[in-house]
Amino acid sequence: MTATCAHPRSWVSSGVYRRFAERGAGGRATPPRVACGGCTGSARLSDGGRILADVSAPSPHRYRWLLHIDLDQFQVAVERLRSPDLVGEPVIVGGNGDPTEARKVVTCASYEARAQGVRAGMPLRSAYRKLPDAVYLPLDMPAYDAASAQVMDTLRGFGHPVEVWGWDEAYIGVGDLDEPDHAAGSAHEQHEQIGDAQILQIATDIRAAVADRCGLASRVGISDNKQRAKMATGFAKRDVTGVASGLSLDLPPKVFLLDARNWNPLMGGSPPIDLWSVGPRTADKLTDMGITTVDALVATPREVLIERFGPHQGNWLYVLCRGGGDSTITVEQWEAKSHSKSRTFPADLTDPDQIATAATELTDELLDQVRAEGRVAFRVAVTVRTSTFYTRTKSMKLPAPTTDRDAIVPNVAGLLTRFDEGRPIRLLGVRLDLVPGDEQNRADEQNREVTS
Repeated sequence: MTATCAHPRSWVSSGVYRRFAERGAGGRATPPRVACGGCTGSARLSDGGRILADVSAPSPHRYRWLLHIDLDQFQVAVERLRSPDLVGEPVIVGGNGDPTEARKVVTCASYEARAQGVRAGMPLRSAYRKLPDAVYLPLDMPAYDAASAQVMDTLRGFGHPVEVWGWDEAYIGVGDLDEPDHAAGSAHEQHEQIGDAQILQIATDIRAAVADRCGLASRVGISDNKQRAKMATGFAKRDVTGVASGLSLDLPPKVFLLDARNWNPLMGGSPPIDLWSVGPRTADKLTDMGITTVDALVATPREVLIERFGPHQGNWLYVLCRGGGDSTITVEQWEAKSHSKSRTFPADLTDPDQIATAATELTDELLDQVRAEGRVAFRVAVTVRTSTFYTRTKSMKLPAPTTDRDAIVPNVAGLLTRFDEGRPIRLLGVRLDLVPGDEQNRADEQNREVTS
């Protein structure tokens, strides 16, 4: 599947498209509208020439400005709200709060802890060796959910559409370019009047409101698409201002604007890995091609990128390095596409009966959650990570959507047999993919009509 914009040769990789669609507030795959560094035409999804969706539909809308709001050291900040005595102390949040516990990792570290080399994703034991005197706290999901909900409600209070991307980040669209009440072109002209001063003031007001009402610090990146806005947040974190910003603007603290005016001066000499969604493997491949800067990537013909990375990723790199990206906001009510549970074992599992029992327990926990939401599953997946961190996932579609334990547990057991036997299992996970709520409601309604 590929997403293409109206520009005849501008594409978005399906992998990146899925990431945007799945993390959006709607939780459903909604086709992005993508600017290719100058093109603002509509995008549509196609699969072998068959049109699957067209984003000329009313939702999502494109916006003149995209603001990326990122909360600072979120979990630590929430803990400090509850325990002000932790302010200024090195605080590490992760696992059950026991730094001697095996196979648990750091979720969030305060700046005081980061200064000593502690990073998110680091094993707690490693963090403890670096910083034994830090305050170690367990994860408190309900507290983070509540704090995040308060922040998102505060953002919505500004009257602009909000797309939530997690506990600690969201996008806000300002200046709807697809307003149905405007004649073609007039909406764009109207929202071009939302200039630098206005959008910087909005960003400043947002930061102040989040601080005043929620007690949390934030930073705001501003651009004309999500990718650039996300990267702008990185500059906001470092408080890049003055001549270094590439703009003749007075930027407020922890706010940064990145667009066509300062994109090349700021990003041209940067390594490609600094582009959002470019990972180490892609960066290594680019280096092997002699491409070590964004400028060099811009100078690389599209055909060369496609030949090396394939049509999806090659075209996406061509768009991304020019500052293009997704300029839409989706504000549908969030709905989970799947539920999953995993367990890391204190000691590796090798006994088949123990493995089967653990998988069944995870499945039962998932089914309780799915039933409580009134949802049904249509696919089941099992993930296994071995003692060498070799990780694989096997999945299968169920014969019919269901929450029947007797139908799902045997399929989980069957998936386990598809993994190599004898490998010590470090982590085991089960995932249930769920029928979208609207499809499920239609099916329920049809069933009621048949039985009535």
